[in-house]
Amino acid sequence: MTVARDDADENTASAEVRAAKPNPSDVAAAAAAGRHAAGPQVEGLRDGLPGLRDLVDRLLSERGCAWDRAQTLETLRPYLLEEAHEVLEAMHDPERHVGELGDLLFQIVFHAALREREGVFDLDDVIAGIRAKMIVRHPHVFGPNPESLSSEEIARRWELGKRARNERAPEDLGVPASLPSLHRAARLQEKAAAHGFDWPDVGGALAKLDEELGEFTEARASGDQQAIADELGDVLFVLVRIAGKLGLDAEAALARTNAKFERRFGHVLRRLGAQGLEPSSVGLEGLDALWNEAKRAERGNLPPT
Repeated sequence: MTVARDDADENTASAEVRAAKPNPSDVAAAAAAGRHAAGPQVEGLRDGLPGLRDLVDRLLSERGCAWDRAQTLETLRPYLLEEAHEVLEAMHDPERHVGELGDLLFQIVFHAALREREGVFDLDDVIAGIRAKMIVRHPHVFGPNPESLSSEEIARRWELGKRARNERAPEDLGVPASLPSLHRAARLQEKAAAHGFDWPDVGGALAKLDEELGEFTEARASGDQQAIADELGDVLFVLVRIAGKLGLDAEAALARTNAKFERRFGHVLRRLGAQGLEPSSVGLEGLDALWNEAKRAERGNLPPT
């Protein structure tokens, strides 16, 4: 026999089921509340991003910090660069990452506060500007006719859109000259690829590497230092594109190799120090033996010392 239930009974039952089952958004909000603890409470400082603006305003006020008041956009340049690099170094560790992102955010708020005092713009203008730019540059998401596009097509349209809006000269690829050279090489080649100037697969880039290595060998034979430097640069440039074609970041790959070298040579120096020896006293053969020992230790074939 089927028992008839009116709408009120069904609504009550549904509400009871919803109450018994935690809402994922509520769970996420509770977890976020724990992460977003405001820290020390200071009168006049709000929580969140508004509070960071309050904090910078206080630092720059007459009753604030003399060091902060003495800063200019020019004196802040090295700090901005340093904080950006520290974010990159911390990305493998969430606890460090959140702190370094905060340091970088502080620099952004500080820059905007200095511009606000010049009467040029403020942080609200920064936020409004990037919001509007992202909407304009993602018509396939926010436009009247959303589309599903490949990453390659999105990059191509992005570049064409910039040029159509006259955001830069036709010959300007828009890659800052101040970027680290490996990263800049990657971005330049990505920009060129968006225009179709690229090998269809990694095989073409590997063939180009063979060609460039041949030219490097010829330059070495000539003894012309400038030619050697030029050809070595070409080799490095192609290696960066090979990394990109393989879905790798050449800058990150080299950073990992740098760290690996430091670990292994650190092992060499520790072993020599324990024996009271100087590196120059054991010769290349002795150093190489300790280097190989470090490699075996890293691979689990030898206990580290």
